[in-house]
Amino acid sequence: VLVLSTMKVYEQLTPRHIEFIAAQHMFFVATAPLSQDGHVNVSPKGYDSFSVLSPTRVAYIDLGGSGIETQAHVQENGRICLMFCNFGETPLIVRLYGQGTAHAFGTPGFEALRPRFPTIDVPVRAILEVSLTRVQDSCGWGVPFYEFKGPRPKLREMNAARTQAAKLARCYTNNARSIDGLPGFEAPAPTVKV
Repeated sequence: VLVLSTMKVYEQLTPRHIEFIAAQHMFFVATAPLSQDGHVNVSPKGYDSFSVLSPTRVAYIDLGGSGIETQAHVQENGRICLMFCNFGETPLIVRLYGQGTAHAFGTPGFEALRPRFPTIDVPVRAILEVSLTRVQDSCGWGVPFYEFKGPRPKLREMNAARTQAAKLARCYTNNARSIDGLPGFEAPAPTVKV
């Protein structure tokens, strides 16, 4: 069992971090707009939606949710933090800070990263890629014990009930702007034939 009593900072993920991250069933994503009046956002993520691309690059596939805050913030300023914490026996928290890039469905960046998520077989919105600038771990002594019972099926079921085209059409309508009015998931410009 790994136990840490102080915060430590790293330039990249270590094999120990990668092993710890792979064992977690969920993680949290935090972003904020540049405006001091804007809303900070924290989103929980589950399923097998996270991938370590290298010791300095990670990504997660976005099945969608109630808003578009993370993508809007990343598109505006790139700042992002991902947090993994263990609710079981290992009292550890790992935070990944970096610069994010949002790859919308169908873009070259999305297509290049899509094979990294083979168990996600439903329509999705985007892939968020993060170039890490800081890796930090610390004790998780204040994190309570919780028992993992399994993933909730509802989001996958809802996505599976739609085609990818229908998923995107819904995102273009419902996720066009963040709650602060930042551009979110925008439909591509129509092609003009000449």
